Amino acid sequence: MERGDMHDVVVVGAGPAGLATAIGLAARGVPTALVTGPERGPDHRTTALLEGSVRILEDFGVWADIAGKAAPLRDMRIADATRRLVRAPEVTFRSAEIGLETFGYNIENDALRGALLHAALACPGLHIARTALAGLEAQADAITLRLSDGGTLHARLVAGADGRNSTVRTAAGIRMRTRAYPQVAFTATVRHSRPHEDTSTEFHTETGPFTLVPLPGQRSSIVCVVSEREAVRLLGLDDRALAAELEARAASVLGRFEMEPGRGAFPLAAETAQEIVAPRIALIGEAAHIMPPIGAQGLNLGLRDAAGLVDLAATAFTAGGDPGAPEVLSRYAAARRRDISGRMTAVDLLNRSLLSDLVPIQSARGFGLYLLDRVGPLRRTLMRLGIGERAA
Repeated sequence: MERGDMHDVVVVGAGPAGLATAIGLAARGVPTALVTGPERGPDHRTTALLEGSVRILEDFGVWADIAGKAAPLRDMRIADATRRLVRAPEVTFRSAEIGLETFGYNIENDALRGALLHAALACPGLHIARTALAGLEAQADAITLRLSDGGTLHARLVAGADGRNSTVRTAAGIRMRTRAYPQVAFTATVRHSRPHEDTSTEFHTETGPFTLVPLPGQRSSIVCVVSEREAVRLLGLDDRALAAELEARAASVLGRFEMEPGRGAFPLAAETAQEIVAPRIALIGEAAHIMPPIGAQGLNLGLRDAAGLVDLAATAFTAGGDPGAPEVLSRYAAARRRDISGRMTAVDLLNRSLLSDLVPIQSARGFGLYLLDRVGPLRRTLMRLGIGERAA
């Protein structure tokens, strides 16, 4: 691409949120460039794309390329596997109850990013710079981006989608608020002898959730939230011992387990940017917020960031305005603030309720799940909120 050209928007970061943002803007006719950032290694994790995210990807014209690589999530089951005095009842949420075929789809991260990158490369009007961002220099009417290969770009708006160690966020002087948890998410993928029947199962334990999420075929991804010491132990097991351990934690609901390549461990933390905008800069995805892998909210929140920014920037561009103008950024920040803070609070409360040994807190958690099991309108409202819809 030609360097030094002015673009209305430059998206920095080629993770799923950044790719979706760039594709969405280009599809709306906004002159857009994408700075991909450093090359990425394999990512064996998976992502549950909830129904609201599927609608966003459909609107951006890319869902058809993704759907065949994903497994539907028709039902979600929660089971209390704690050994505490007060235990919650088992609850199953069924997508058909709110008129949906599925709550969403689970897909391997590399497959998702590969499909989005393929769509971006084929997107007319989207300029792609396969390099990293070295720095930013803001002027009144534009931002100059200095690239690590020596080139430059100019933009009226920079969308920082470059992850938890965001160069855009650092250059803008935005700090993160961090809340660390005494937990680690151990992740793996297994083959199993029984079909998952498109059902995600989440066991609540004293250290956090243990979740089985369907993948295509008789395969599932696992997120097991444990202590740091336990995560190190799990990482050190051979495949046969680990398969037996995870099968036991799953109460053999999917039969015998066999491990697939790739396992990881990720410390749990909740982080939010003190501001998600700065002059001519908007943060999206993990540059703006990092959530524990509980409740399948992380990337879904980032895709709602993408959809909100695309809509506001494209509307301003179509009207002949400035997509990086203060009023556009102010509207973006206001629109996203409530969603981000609400989701972060809900995940924090759920996680803390599992860690607490206090009987009143355990009783409240159990009573809450009892109400969800017994009170249909409450259950349906929660399901709609969980997939990204607003309450009626």
